Amino acid sequence: MGAGRVKQLLPVGGRPMLQHPIDAAVAAGIDDLRLVLGHACGEIAASLSLPAGAELVVNLSHAEGQSTSLRAGLDAAPEGSRAAIVLLGDQPEVRVDAIRGVIDWFWVHGSQVVRAAYRGRPSHPVLLSRPAWAGIEALRGDVGARAVMATHLGRVDLAEVGGDPPEDVDTPEDYERLLARLAGA
Repeated sequence: MGAGRVKQLLPVGGRPMLQHPIDAAVAAGIDDLRLVLGHACGEIAASLSLPAGAELVVNLSHAEGQSTSLRAGLDAAPEGSRAAIVLLGDQPEVRVDAIRGVIDWFWVHGSQVVRAAYRGRPSHPVLLSRPAWAGIEALRGDVGARAVMATHLGRVDLAEVGGDPPEDVDTPEDYERLLARLAGA
């Protein structure tokens, strides 16, 4: 984001960007939240309002890429967890109904991997059942669950949630578009 700005803390609607997916997870009924932080974790954690019972997971290997954060989050999941839903901290527009749609699909169909689909277009959030976690251990570098989903072709279900997918905020231009979109809403 340049100029030493921490992306997760950029203000969006009066709250840090990362607070939005956290609040959406809570509103969707996720009661066992693991928040994985790496760079600037102390500053970020101090700026957030976490629900009771949420666990902060510090990824000391964050510089090696997003695969390390995904592994850290799954490693911190309670032993009896049947699945994990992955939300991204740079998608402040992730919708509560999309999170619920993915979770509900999993409970009804018992799928290995479930992705939200927006008018047929796969995106986030993504739910990984525990059997799919084994492929995560082999991931290295700046890759996420997409690599594991490729190995589960035929076992990746799309839960249609409609509307537009949440956009990643990766650049200053993305951030400006987000703010303009929200101001026009």
